Amino acid sequence: MSLRFALLGLLDDAPGSGYELTRRFEHTLQRYAWHAKHSQIYPELTRLADDGLVAVVDEGARGRRTYAITEPGREELREWLRNPPVHKNVRNEEVLRMFLLSTLPAAEARVLLEQTAIEAERELAELTEVVRAQDARCGEEGLWFGRLAAEFGLRQHTATLDWARWALANLSA
Repeated sequence: MSLRFALLGLLDDAPGSGYELTRRFEHTLQRYAWHAKHSQIYPELTRLADDGLVAVVDEGARGRRTYAITEPGREELREWLRNPPVHKNVRNEEVLRMFLLSTLPAAEARVLLEQTAIEAERELAELTEVVRAQDARCGEEGLWFGRLAAEFGLRQHTATLDWARWALANLSA
């Protein structure tokens, strides 16, 4: 996945300025799927515009530009979605830490596992509230594909919590 497709996806949902896209990114993708800095978004928007995948549809005060996805941009996004990556670049710092956990004394390992459980529980509760609020606003059918992603997050946090509890129980055994 790349910032390019994340931005195309956000613009497929609705046009926006760089600032608006940054805010939407922070409230949706950044937390659960893809992290990008504010300073990365603007250059990528320029590249997308240069490639004809987005267009500036409005220019406001202080150089504020509103971008919209173009038909070629929409087609590139769809093509990317249809063709999953052959080689997935996995970078999960949490899993790496767990893999290397044996380098710590058992008491310290236990603390880290407890923190993992607490964090997973917190994230699960928070995302559950987001989903409830979204379902209440939009109904079950409202934002179906966003709901699919949220369900993935709910299940991932549940699995992490279950795993951390299992690891704690087995660390004692």
